[in-house]
Amino acid sequence: MSAITLDGVSKHYAAVRAVEGVDLEVKPGEFVTILGPSGSGKSTLLNLIAGLTDPSAGRIWIGGRDVTWLPSAKRNVGLVFQSYALFPNMSAAANVGFPLAARGMRGAEAAARVEEALRLVRMTGLERRRPSQLSGGQQQRVALARAIVFKPDILLLDEPLAALDRKLREEVRVELLHLQRALGITTILVTHDQEEALSLSDRVVVLEAGRVRQVGRPDDAYLRPDSRFVAEFLGTANFLEGTVQPGSDGWAIRLAGGLVVPCGDPRRPPGTRACGLLRPERTRLDAGSPDGFEAQVTEAIYLGQSVRYHLRLAGGPDMIAVAPDQGKRHEPGASVRVSWRTADVWLLPDNPETQRG
Repeated sequence: MSAITLDGVSKHYAAVRAVEGVDLEVKPGEFVTILGPSGSGKSTLLNLIAGLTDPSAGRIWIGGRDVTWLPSAKRNVGLVFQSYALFPNMSAAANVGFPLAARGMRGAEAAARVEEALRLVRMTGLERRRPSQLSGGQQQRVALARAIVFKPDILLLDEPLAALDRKLREEVRVELLHLQRALGITTILVTHDQEEALSLSDRVVVLEAGRVRQVGRPDDAYLRPDSRFVAEFLGTANFLEGTVQPGSDGWAIRLAGGLVVPCGDPRRPPGTRACGLLRPERTRLDAGSPDGFEAQVTEAIYLGQSVRYHLRLAGGPDMIAVAPDQGKRHEPGASVRVSWRTADVWLLPDNPETQRG
């Protein structure tokens, strides 16, 4: 298990700043996901760690060794790309064994390594098949086996599940997590899929325009983001914007329409602006309850296990609520009461990023 350290790493292409001043510490054995919108610098950052491109500034360490200018072939890094990059004329076993042959390892030791790697990814019995004879999920497993067969110091994954359909992606996602835990290998995954990032990672790194906007545990980044950008990127968000005032039991935000929403200690003076984040699944809907706020359903979207309701609050903003599907739904036009716990309203930090978006 090797640590990864980035110190002020930047990559510029003429006037384009693809990555700018990234500082990051990845602990040995940790699974970290880098995510962000298209063009945020995710793949560029991964390529810098892999040694596929040189930085414009900064230093990179892997396992305590400065690898900033070391060629990719000398970094002992396992790589899996979205395309898998398998050799079409080689069997699965030959594809997996290729990195060993490139390192001069052949014979019984190489065969044993290949057999073990294929066993770890559940490909035993399919060793002789060529990529064209394998499904997308099986090809992905071969690519993973090839990346781990030579026992790399770290594993780098560039959107390896993007080409799979949703059901298969969810299945392979679990297998990938089990494999990473079994090997204990330090892993960095690049993805634009928020669900993938939140479900796999020990920590997530959110990028915007080449800069790190937040690093933290998935639940912290989702429920307690540092900025409006992170809040919006990591899922559907309701923003309760207004001014801080003392409430009947603590503090509250007075919204533009006059609605007063309880909140935790805003840590800012009364009368100042505040923006509260409320995730849709943290709400409760009830047609007959006296609690909460009056609202009208404008749209009800069936999602299988749940229903997403678009609501118009009386004296407040439009918002979204997600509730389990229990057979009886609130139809468009219905009057409901929507409520939530005060603790579920997260006040975005009082900084310029809070008001982005």
